[in-house]
Amino acid sequence: MAAEITKASLAERLVAEVGVPRHEAKALVDRFFLTIADRLAAGETVKLAGFGVFAVRAKRQRPGRNPRTGEVVPIAPRRVVTFHPSNKLREAVESNGRLP
Repeated sequence: MAAEITKASLAERLVAEVGVPRHEAKALVDRFFLTIADRLAAGETVKLAGFGVFAVRAKRQRPGRNPRTGEVVPIAPRRVVTFHPSNKLREAVESNGRLP
């Protein structure tokens, strides 16, 4: 099973690899994710060069089915976040390598 990556583990890597003080590393990681979430909530696209693109997509109302009863139930329209990896990320994952 693969190791889980958390915001705390990302902050710890900043401390270990960059030498940023622990409280600053936590603040940087929190600010990074908050900025991405804020931009997506505003309907903007977030592009991280060499990693991928996060975008918000609007889904229309559509019919769904209750699996127990078979009854048709409308699924409300909503906005969803999509992610499209960059070619560099795809290649790194496929070859089990690292991003340059």
